[in-house]
Amino acid sequence: MSKKQPAQAPDPTAAPPAGLPRRLTAAAALTALEGLALAGLGVYMLFVGIAGDPDSPQQAETGGLTLLALAALPLIAARGLRLGRRWSRGPALITQLMALPVAWTLYSTGGAMVAAAVALALAAVAVVALLVNPTATEALGIGPGEQAR
Repeated sequence: MSKKQPAQAPDPTAAPPAGLPRRLTAAAALTALEGLALAGLGVYMLFVGIAGDPDSPQQAETGGLTLLALAALPLIAARGLRLGRRWSRGPALITQLMALPVAWTLYSTGGAMVAAAVALALAAVAVVALLVNPTATEALGIGPGEQAR
């Protein structure tokens, strides 16, 4: 009589799957870049609120902390995409859908913000296109008739 070995949980620190499509890797990289940009802006606002001379230090500090908290979503999603995790597609898509109105607002202000708006909009549209691509959805195990993982 043999005893069954208990199922081992997957190692969260494991390397990404060898067959991860380039589209998924590119989507992860762009999503991580957006998260890093948000985190950088949050650190800058926090620094200005503490050491600088803003109109409202409290507002600058709160804005900085808010941006740092918001940066967590795309960074976590990017890590999940890089590891080929099915759940990561939703947060990554949500991040891109939130980026489009931000890009429009930046574009509407004009001036130097137009370049930032165009870059953000292009990145958001590119990530959405990469994530809805059948190659990426298949690699994540998403699609008609797929069983939940």
